[in-house]
Amino acid sequence: MNMQSDFPVAPPPGCPAHGSGKRVPLHGPEFTADPGAYYAYMRSYGPTAPVELSPGVEATLVTDYSAALQLLQNPDTFRKDSRRWRDYNEGKVSRDNPVVPLLEYRPNCMFTDGAEHMRLRQAVTDSLARVDTHRLSRHVERVADYLMDQFISRGSADLLNDYAKLLPLFVFNELFGCPAEIGDRVIFGISGMFDGINAEKANEVLGQSIAELVALKRKQPGDDVTSWLMEHHAQLNDGEMVHQLVLLLGAGAEPQRNLIANALLLLLSDERYAGAGLLVEDALDDVLWNSPPMANYAPHYPVTDVDFAGTRLRAGDLVLISIAAANSDPALSASRQQLSKRAHLAWSAGPHACPAKDTAQLIGVVAIEKLLNKLPDIELAVPESSLTWRPGPFNRGLTALPARFTPIRTDKQPVTQQQIPTGDHRTHTQNKQEKGGLWSSFLSWWRA
Repeated sequence: MNMQSDFPVAPPPGCPAHGSGKRVPLHGPEFTADPGAYYAYMRSYGPTAPVELSPGVEATLVTDYSAALQLLQNPDTFRKDSRRWRDYNEGKVSRDNPVVPLLEYRPNCMFTDGAEHMRLRQAVTDSLARVDTHRLSRHVERVADYLMDQFISRGSADLLNDYAKLLPLFVFNELFGCPAEIGDRVIFGISGMFDGINAEKANEVLGQSIAELVALKRKQPGDDVTSWLMEHHAQLNDGEMVHQLVLLLGAGAEPQRNLIANALLLLLSDERYAGAGLLVEDALDDVLWNSPPMANYAPHYPVTDVDFAGTRLRAGDLVLISIAAANSDPALSASRQQLSKRAHLAWSAGPHACPAKDTAQLIGVVAIEKLLNKLPDIELAVPESSLTWRPGPFNRGLTALPARFTPIRTDKQPVTQQQIPTGDHRTHTQNKQEKGGLWSSFLSWWRA
């Protein structure tokens, strides 16, 4: 094994792996507090390391940049269809394990291979290509104005929960043509799934609301991504429509919130961005390289037993890419300045590379520029060292981002007592006029 001098000789504090034969845990407060130390330690194993995603869920994590590219660009050997996951099929991983919802099979373009993947992905990419960037920018600006009007008179805000978390959800509701009564439940479903708050119910509500959106657009198509997907020559049926939309809404909102929040943290804390002529685009690229919103993901499964990067993998083993570790691979240190800004793996690579990266970049730029232009003296309200991060093996996202600024008066009053529906469709229908959710509140604010 080719060891480098900067590898730690012992695991990070709290890591039970060293000398015990145990896998390196990607869960628990120690990993959440300092994942970089874990990645540095895992490099002592070589290009891949044995990890535990949550208690009882074993995987192999690729930490080497070159090995990651090799895997992502080799669909003949490594497949995405998680029905190949051997430990799950053998009952070693239970369905109620908290990491399973992001790993289990769904018939969408993320978890399919070959011709079926190409058919579904083409429908998605063609539909997203129809999004008018000027219209999208205007809508991001409207949503940003609405969200800022809820807090600018206070002189303080949690830029994660008051802004970065909500903005993508509102923007995607518009892109996908969600009316108020459906959009409120979409927001509830996505937020609950990723925040772990009543996640089972949230998943149910999200599926039901998207199914209602599909039924609505079959009858009343509009100028939106949902309708464009339906019109595509791939001829997606209702089930396929639901699964593509759940993927696009869920997988879009979660990384987008982390991208915006992580970039805002960088802009407010790093002296390089204080009057140095660096742009918001530079901050986003910095985050995508050094604090990617999805730190460890891109699950794959070898088709047969195979030797890969010095490790023997069995058919059906769960293999993930550590985007964060690969991007910070010491082998890249001498050449990172010469690498393309898009050479990072935050958008993945190969046939399953993110189809919405340009849309995500645009939303991030407009959202951040709008906030900084409106609140030019904004600053962190707490020391950077006191900020905490959400637990879990996949994401790199803050729990909160408190900030302060000079209060600004606004003509439009903040929306008070906003409520998100519980998911009971009958109760929601009866009370929607008096208990409008977040999306309803935005539409009412905008029309006022």
